[in-house]
Amino acid sequence: MARLSVNINKVATVRNSRGGSIPSVVDAARVCLEAEAPGITVHPRADQRHITPTDVREVAELLAPFRDRVEYNIEGDPRPDLLELVHEVKPHQFTLVPVREGELTSEAGWPPDTPSDLLRRHVDDLRKAGIRVALFVDPVPDAIRWAADIGADRVELYTEPYARTFATPGADLQAELDRYARAASLADELGLGVNAGHDLDLENLPDFVHAMPVLHEVSIGHALISYALFVGLRQAVREYLEAVQV
Repeated sequence: MARLSVNINKVATVRNSRGGSIPSVVDAARVCLEAEAPGITVHPRADQRHITPTDVREVAELLAPFRDRVEYNIEGDPRPDLLELVHEVKPHQFTLVPVREGELTSEAGWPPDTPSDLLRRHVDDLRKAGIRVALFVDPVPDAIRWAADIGADRVELYTEPYARTFATPGADLQAELDRYARAASLADELGLGVNAGHDLDLENLPDFVHAMPVLHEVSIGHALISYALFVGLRQAVREYLEAVQV
């Protein structure tokens, strides 16, 4: 059964739009824990437009007593300051995500022709520190094999194309689901765990989870936090937990 990791970046976005400390990222993580979310995700970007290094440390402190049952996942590109922070707080998982100049949010996975030497060294260092490493990739065979060659523990499949297909009337949804299922099967054959994330929501999540032969974790932020504006964060987390457990 796939686990839900709640990405709380958008709480920090709202806070930073006004300044100060409200709404509190730590309080948001605490509510997610109270709703029995099994994971918390943060993605601190270089420009600190949402999650900050202080947030990363404070969330780590909150989650420390629950380490045996609540996973802490940090996402981001392999820039030196973030790698240093990850080694400092030692989350359960670090998801390496490529960054494109000017992007508002992630737009694609790592291209399979990405030079692997430097990334391989980072992956080795993180794993030696006891941190699971996932690579954010598109659901294509070359990218899956590239991630396995680098030595990652898992891949996170970039699901925006699936979400776009789901929302397009007349699109061949089954073909898209089959594409992701084949990617997951290949990852599993190569010894990789399978995560997924980006633009998953209450409507498209059940079909996706049901179609996947292997799925360990889904990371959901924007849609969940947006829905929480209307129903409350605790209720939103609980509904997403139900959607994952199809």
